Amino acid sequence: MGKLTTHVLDISIGKPGAGVQVTLYAITAQGRELRTRSVTNADGRCDAPLLEGDRLLPGKYELVFGAGDYFAARGVELPEPRFIDEVTLAFGIASPEQNYHVPLVVSPWAYSTYRGS
Repeated sequence: MGKLTTHVLDISIGKPGAGVQVTLYAITAQGRELRTRSVTNADGRCDAPLLEGDRLLPGKYELVFGAGDYFAARGVELPEPRFIDEVTLAFGIASPEQNYHVPLVVSPWAYSTYRGS
């Protein structure tokens, strides 16, 4: 069975983003449904997969990262409103038997993602 994982890399310092709030939603006909919340560890990863096994279903999802709060907690001087605040990554899972790794590479001014394994 597959699993969904993530991690955060703070490219402004070249280190893992520790302490980032991560929220996962499933996007359904009824709207956005909360699936799980987690906080990244010292390695910038969640301690467990966000979804795995029978809980990993085909469909549309959103990962929301609390990047702005992370940078503020690090003492980074940010404008108000923040340029990068909550980062929402919308993606789909077509084959739940596969692994989906959806990382966030972020700075106070830019972000990127990709599908890893």
